[in-house]
Amino acid sequence: MLARPTTLGRILLLSLLLDGCAFLPDSGRESMSNAEKAKLNLQMGARYLDMGMLDVAKEKLETAVHLDSSNPETHNTLAVFYERIKQYDAASESYQTALRKDSENFSVKNNYGRFLCEQGQFDKGMTLLQQALESPMNNRAWFALTNMGVCYTKQNDMQHAEDYFRQALQSQQDYSPALQEMQRISYQNGQFMSARAFLERYLSVAKHTPETLWIAFQTERALGNSKVSEEYREQLLSSFPASKEAQQVRTAISK
Repeated sequence: MLARPTTLGRILLLSLLLDGCAFLPDSGRESMSNAEKAKLNLQMGARYLDMGMLDVAKEKLETAVHLDSSNPETHNTLAVFYERIKQYDAASESYQTALRKDSENFSVKNNYGRFLCEQGQFDKGMTLLQQALESPMNNRAWFALTNMGVCYTKQNDMQHAEDYFRQALQSQQDYSPALQEMQRISYQNGQFMSARAFLERYLSVAKHTPETLWIAFQTERALGNSKVSEEYREQLLSSFPASKEAQQVRTAISK
């Protein structure tokens, strides 16, 4: 699931990581204004966050805030960082600060809406996600649509969840989080061939996770393909031996 972390701040991190100015040499930085230096530190902080280098990400993001506290994207990224380290009060405060800086920022609304859904504040979260989706500046509707699907999943409303995941894939057919969600929903609905098809689409753009392997194992087992299910079992145990899914597959085999 997206909450499942796979998705912290995708729309934010993608837009920042695509910006090439993070590679300026030191000599080119000396003539930069504080705002430009802040943006550079923000981009580097987002990159380090994406790489899981949390200490240096924190340093770069705090430097960015010190240099220019007016940029909503800096507070947006800081909120994602605080989510990553499970400091949820700080994350909420940073999201609120980002919205105060720019009340129409669809990236902030997308991330904050997702966060609120993960915290069980479904109505507030869905309101922000709907606003992000309807923003005329939002050219990546599939982020909000997928997050809305996950929000419904957390409320056990699988019909609405599936509707939003399918809309997300209509908007961006190779968006891996939505494909992963549809693999899981298809399996749960007993649509095993569909689950396999969504996995194939997912693997064309992303790598296996413990969950995709666990569902693939169960799918092929349900279809009677013992050889293929065994291959998925071995891959899960070798690639993610400490995962809860690996423990589940061990239990499934012992039955």
